[in-house]
Amino acid sequence: MKRIVSFSFAAACLFALVVVSCKGGEDTNTSGTNGASQETPSANNSATSANTASYDPKRGEGKFDASNVKVAALDESMVTKGDAIFKTKCSACHKLTDEKLVGPGWKGVTGRKEPYWIMNFITNPDAMIDKDPELQAQLEICLVRMPNQNLTDDDARHILEFMRKNDGAK
Repeated sequence: MKRIVSFSFAAACLFALVVVSCKGGEDTNTSGTNGASQETPSANNSATSANTASYDPKRGEGKFDASNVKVAALDESMVTKGDAIFKTKCSACHKLTDEKLVGPGWKGVTGRKEPYWIMNFITNPDAMIDKDPELQAQLEICLVRMPNQNLTDDDARHILEFMRKNDGAK
């Protein structure tokens, strides 16, 4: 009889533990943090404001700026390499027109954004999406974050040149 009572007590404790564990998981999911640290909304807003306070929407976030990205006459060898990278890494989500596929179309991007902003975004998309208001608005339309393709600086420069040709640069 004593064994039956001990077994019943252990089973009840196990059941209670499972119920509490499951309920704890629901609370985490409804807060939207998926196991991340639990911060109050005001703490999150303060952290976001601090992260974006120094953000330059014209330059973006990364190592490129007007001093290290120079564009001149179109370089056809870079265009060819950029075309190959586009076909391998970009064309599944982007069209060369202004039509959205998964991500926005590329037509006209070199007229809207500075060359160094484009290269910063290609090489550092996560930080840029987290801080750039235009990218955050674009994310609400496209619903998919651009994945980091881990492209090199040269790859980014070749893609920029390919984008310039797509926009009619000569």
